[in-house]
Amino acid sequence: MIDKCVFGIFSGIGGIELGMAKGGFYSVALCEIDKAAKHVLETKFPGIKVFDDVRAIKKVPEGTKIITAGFPCQDLSSSGKKSGISGEQSFLIDEVFRLLSNSKNIDWVILENVKFMLHLNKGSAMDYITNEFEKLGYNWAYRVVNTESFGLPQRRHRVIFIASKCFDPRRVLFVDDAKESPNKNSSSDEVPRGFYWTEGRYSTGMAHNSIPPLKAGSTIGIPSPPAILFPDGAVGTPSILDAERLQGFPENWTKPSEDIMRPSHRWKLIGNSVSVPIFHWVSHRINKPLDYDGTHDPALTDSKWPNAAWSIKKIRKQSMVSEWPKNEEFIGLNKFLKYPVKPLSFKAATGYLSRAKSGNLNHPDGFISKLEEYTNNI
Repeated sequence: MIDKCVFGIFSGIGGIELGMAKGGFYSVALCEIDKAAKHVLETKFPGIKVFDDVRAIKKVPEGTKIITAGFPCQDLSSSGKKSGISGEQSFLIDEVFRLLSNSKNIDWVILENVKFMLHLNKGSAMDYITNEFEKLGYNWAYRVVNTESFGLPQRRHRVIFIASKCFDPRRVLFVDDAKESPNKNSSSDEVPRGFYWTEGRYSTGMAHNSIPPLKAGSTIGIPSPPAILFPDGAVGTPSILDAERLQGFPENWTKPSEDIMRPSHRWKLIGNSVSVPIFHWVSHRINKPLDYDGTHDPALTDSKWPNAAWSIKKIRKQSMVSEWPKNEEFIGLNKFLKYPVKPLSFKAATGYLSRAKSGNLNHPDGFISKLEEYTNNI
């Protein structure tokens, strides 16, 4: 029987823990330094000890069999500092290794972070993480997973990394493969289009009937939820309630944070969080693993980190699985949104248009003209 005791490090607002709980796992303790996020955890997981600094934890709580860690991504994100795994935030992954080195009975370690970590500084973050796990005697597997795979209209790519000394992580992470996105509206003009209104010159984040990944906002705490251009020409940003739903949380999950922080801080909490259904899926597969045949998987080369790979007894190979483990019924933005959007301001819309016109990015037919018409009518 699988032991279901989970210790969540860098828990944020509890997305991994909520997903694991849906699979019958329960948290023995949590850890989160952000005061607002910690307050959400204390509200949503009553009676569970919540540490506020992983560096002060001497050992994992008694009974822990699974450690989860959505460790800080600020230094690894394409929109962050790009200082890498040794940055002032992301280096905290070392605290996971410190705790593991003093623990003998951990069955699983589950990490989550941004896809850009595979490429930043030639993948040095992955070099470091995989080498450290192997030094501690762990087998590992990772896979880039797209939130759209679980039916949510958010094109969000995240690396899901699973390690174990006693189990084969491939039997959890690779055995489900839908091979294609459930979002079939990639070329339709009759569906909403999500985009980053804060960009436009070098990237757009364009997503059809979906939004690009929710972000934490600016370094000074200004929210920057993605914009949505609707077929009728309206342009707006989703409400915080729909943003929570886009990550798989119940509405108002982050509402308790308003007890100690301004309401806009909820956007940071949601942007920094994980997509809950991914970890419901992971918990299901830990409960019911399936056989994986890696016999014909190609050897992992030193040139770059692919979207999926594994190491068993330090033999490293690439897996050819896709970013879509599941093909759940996709509910596009045209049907998903429950609450009115906030109209995009004239300044934001014209700023995007200015950057788009000075750059050389391709936009869908009619996109720029519709956005111009919108600004003319504000």
